Amino acid sequence: MGFGAPALAKLCIVRNLLYRIYEQRIERHLVGADLPQHIAVMLDGNRRWAGRSGAPAAKGHAAGASKIFEFLDWCDEVGIRNVTLYLLSTDNLVKRSDDELSELLKIIGDVAGEMANRQRWVVKLAGNREVLPSELRSTIEQVENATRTLDKPTVNLAVGYSGRTEIADAVKSILKQHLDRGESIEQLAEAVSPEMIAEHLYTGGQADPDLIIRTSGEQRLSGFLLWQSSNSELYFEEALWPDFRKVDFLRAVRAFARRNRRFGA
Repeated sequence: MGFGAPALAKLCIVRNLLYRIYEQRIERHLVGADLPQHIAVMLDGNRRWAGRSGAPAAKGHAAGASKIFEFLDWCDEVGIRNVTLYLLSTDNLVKRSDDELSELLKIIGDVAGEMANRQRWVVKLAGNREVLPSELRSTIEQVENATRTLDKPTVNLAVGYSGRTEIADAVKSILKQHLDRGESIEQLAEAVSPEMIAEHLYTGGQADPDLIIRTSGEQRLSGFLLWQSSNSELYFEEALWPDFRKVDFLRAVRAFARRNRRFGA
């Protein structure tokens, strides 16, 4: 027996009410808990989400872009001061079709522009600027400049990102800095430390992520934040990114709060 439209509407209302009650219950448990201060997210599953309805990939990317602002609202509500969003890898730049990549680049530019318009976050690029198309690079740099002086949470946009390239770029930056100072290779070898490398990463000056969330059921980091994730807690969520709900976010934060972080001990 099928449900008519009125019955389905009532079911949706009841379901949403139950989810809200559950959200409030988790939120109460988070009061006074040890919460992450930096959350990184792998926004995975946009294309599969679109494919389920036979829609083009661009529709999934657009739905995923809308979810970003919901997610940032949830982070603000619980006091997360630093978020890193994995939006586009260097592999994506060469492996996606021209049509899909063109739509995706436009969507990322629109997301960055909307962040500047809202003036609620300090936006920073976490990626290799040199590999980005000039228009997108210019857009993101304008957003960085427009939000640089805000006293707001920081959002890193991992665009044109590769974890291995990030570490290589950090080493190049260190070498250039020491050559500019006229120091010898022996002096550089003595000075190199994990702290120095960390300062030259795309996220230099920021704390490493406490929690990394990946949606869509995949359970791997795929080169994301290879250096920074050494002590991060990992949380894998079955929902595709456009379907990621506040209750899923709260459960991830609660799981983090319940873990006994050993930091290698």
